[in-house]
Amino acid sequence: MVLTDDSEVRRLNRQYRGIDRTTDVLSFSQREGEPWPEEEPSALLGDIVISMDRAQEQAREYGHSLAREVAFLAVHGTLHLLGYDHQTPVEEQEMMAKAEAVLAGLGLTREAR
Repeated sequence: MVLTDDSEVRRLNRQYRGIDRTTDVLSFSQREGEPWPEEEPSALLGDIVISMDRAQEQAREYGHSLAREVAFLAVHGTLHLLGYDHQTPVEEQEMMAKAEAVLAGLGLTREAR
């Protein structure tokens, strides 16, 4: 996991996705399209890059702690590495529910400061 700034995330987004703008989190799978290796439960999933500039802005915008926002982005990125997406409303709802369940288990609710 890499914690960086908007300019680095924008550079990576442009280089690897062809999108010339920043974003809050990028996930780069090491296993794109491959099944999970059951014989290797600690296998590397990939890389997650989080923009701390975005995380700070979004924490203020959503009214919760920076820790909660960074944790949300880390969980969101991990879910992408596990094959989840949010291209449709149903996918988005499922992914958000999973993320919120993980964060609640960590005691990082939206209200947590």
